[in-house]
Amino acid sequence: MAVIRPFNALRPTKEKSELVASVPYDVVNREEAAQFAKRNPLSYLHITRSEIDLPEVADVYSKEIYLKAKENLAKITKEAPLKIDDKPHFYLYRLIMNGRSQTGICATFSVDDYDKDVILKHEKTRKAKEDDRTNHIITTEAQTGVVFLTYRGVKTVNDVVDKTLKDVTPEYDFTAPDGIQHTIWVLPDEYNNVIVDEFKKINKLYIADGHHRAKSASRAKEEKMKSNPNHTGNEEYNYFIAVIFPEDQLKILPYNRVVFDLNGLSKADFMDSVAQKFSIVKTENKEPKSKNTFCMYIDKEWFELKPRNSVFASLSLETSVGEKLDVSILQNFLLNPILGIDDPRTNNRIDFIGGIRGTQELEKLVDTGKAAVAFSLYPVGLDDLMNISDAGEVMPPKSTWFEPKLRDGLLTHLI
Repeated sequence: MAVIRPFNALRPTKEKSELVASVPYDVVNREEAAQFAKRNPLSYLHITRSEIDLPEVADVYSKEIYLKAKENLAKITKEAPLKIDDKPHFYLYRLIMNGRSQTGICATFSVDDYDKDVILKHEKTRKAKEDDRTNHIITTEAQTGVVFLTYRGVKTVNDVVDKTLKDVTPEYDFTAPDGIQHTIWVLPDEYNNVIVDEFKKINKLYIADGHHRAKSASRAKEEKMKSNPNHTGNEEYNYFIAVIFPEDQLKILPYNRVVFDLNGLSKADFMDSVAQKFSIVKTENKEPKSKNTFCMYIDKEWFELKPRNSVFASLSLETSVGEKLDVSILQNFLLNPILGIDDPRTNNRIDFIGGIRGTQELEKLVDTGKAAVAFSLYPVGLDDLMNISDAGEVMPPKSTWFEPKLRDGLLTHLI
């Protein structure tokens, strides 16, 4: 069964909510974060990307960055102000993007459920990123980033959500500069037991986005537990903050690829090598229209690639679910053997472009000479994600891009 708990959120006043709310720490680099937070001392980026308030440092994971985050959290808590709710609540978080709406429950979830695979994963995590957020959580004693979970919806829960949206006035309701509307309600206490009891009937939850945030919460719990001789298992550090959405409301965008050089090949030799495994046809399409199709941009032209029969013949019944995904086919039959991208997690000759940036970003990178070739992919489906998680497998890196993103700062879990 899955454990879900209401919690006492640290959150801004209604009047300052839009100023405090910020994009997630991991969708912007230092320069972008600094630009977003410029002339806004209340932006949560001063906490989640506190290096923007320090001179350039050689070590981007230095202790002073986390101490600055703690200092900034105290400062913004005082100046915004941020206040802790006097009793635990569930919260509803609705996102509207381009007319499409999704509403989830913000709550805290059991770290033990994460460790014991009640909460399933589909990505590997990188130790450096784990270290970063673990240090951030332990130093600030706060989970400032929200994990994005999904589940196969339950009618009773959906009914509670619908009734709250209809009957309760929202706490926050604003449209961010990117056009996404963010609305948050406090769920009436009368529904708390219904939510808890319904999730007890569910034996699988899935991480959609936020693997590093969840893993870091697990590592932070271990550290806090070691330093607490009176550990009971009920402390706040035993839980992590997440918003959980029913799977039928979510949309996955593709995670596209650019490669910076042709691995020493001429364009002609590269195209000949690709043609051995894929059919190549010039196209006006910049995005694939179906699975097992890729669009490739090179030298100001788009081409449609389709795997040849020999590729599919090599995928046996024993081939894992993950290896049959388009991202794996592209990696195993083109990026690795032809372009020499052996490990996309560590190879610095490849970069990944979230689908929200569109194919114009791929064209820009190639046309300016920053990349030699780009590939747009068909998005992974929610069924694929859940099937891979159920099988205990992991997707290739950068397989899914969820949009819209939750904002940091509106609801924080103190540990």
